[in-house]
Amino acid sequence: MLSIAVIGAGRIGQIHARNIAAAAGARLAGVADVDTAAAARLARQCGAGALSLDAAFAADAVLIGSPTPTHADYIERAAAAGRAIFCEKPIDLSADRVRTCLDAVRRAGVVLMVGFNRRFDPHFSALKRRLDAGEIGSLEMLTITSRDPAPPPPAYVATSGGLFRDMMIHDLDMARFLMGEEPTELHAAASCLVDQSIAAAGDVDTAVVTLRTASGKLCQISNSRRASYGYDQRIEVHGAKGLLRAGNVTATTVELATEAGFATDPTLPFFLERYAAAYRAELDAFFAAVASGRSPRPDGDDGLKALLLADAATRSATTGQAVRL
Repeated sequence: MLSIAVIGAGRIGQIHARNIAAAAGARLAGVADVDTAAAARLARQCGAGALSLDAAFAADAVLIGSPTPTHADYIERAAAAGRAIFCEKPIDLSADRVRTCLDAVRRAGVVLMVGFNRRFDPHFSALKRRLDAGEIGSLEMLTITSRDPAPPPPAYVATSGGLFRDMMIHDLDMARFLMGEEPTELHAAASCLVDQSIAAAGDVDTAVVTLRTASGKLCQISNSRRASYGYDQRIEVHGAKGLLRAGNVTATTVELATEAGFATDPTLPFFLERYAAAYRAELDAFFAAVASGRSPRPDGDDGLKALLLADAATRSATTGQAVRL
């Protein structure tokens, strides 16, 4: 059974540690964090023990859910120890640092999977399978909507790398995943309409990006740090023979109809609930990749390409000019 050490006892680390502890194909070796009390608390909740950082790299695999500035260093330490690696996005906020890190992974010949969990969402992955099966013919237009229910705290914004690298990077990865082609041109427009403290931190909270591929396929991504109606996560794919759509997920499918109209439950409140199944499924994919020795997807190159798109979007939004990729 694969032993996995989790580095990071924060929100993401908690999700992964609990999923590993409940998984049939793996064993939680323990939890490590610079906050040793938080590591001990999470490990105890999962029936495991707290680990030192050095001890974490003795497990068969390392799951990195610590703050972004630590990711590349921990990946390189795990690679040097010959361990399989799962790392939350992004690998780093610097593309050059990511390239250096991926060189170390390639030299070590170890597995590296990057946590773009939305590829594993049951609704989005079903859409992808039906698209690939040709149900709507060739993809022509892709629309991705991702809006958070409320903005993050200013302290988070200040270290996040900006909306494009922190939030939209998931959608940029999804665009590559669904279109099956690399974008060749990108244009971004952005504003700060939700919270002026975000503008004070040098970031934006509302953005639209348009992508074009060499064959002419188009994608529009819409992001906002505010959605008064809940966590808004939708994808629509238009093709030569029709349309595929994956809509929001509500707490139940119960619908009330009266003379006032139709009413449903609200959407699931945030990513912890909306993507709970996706987090479990991506770990299953990681376990399978390690067991088979094959390269997982999304991998380090996927992480780099999504970051490069986020960098291009940041430049385009700043200059008002399209970016050739």
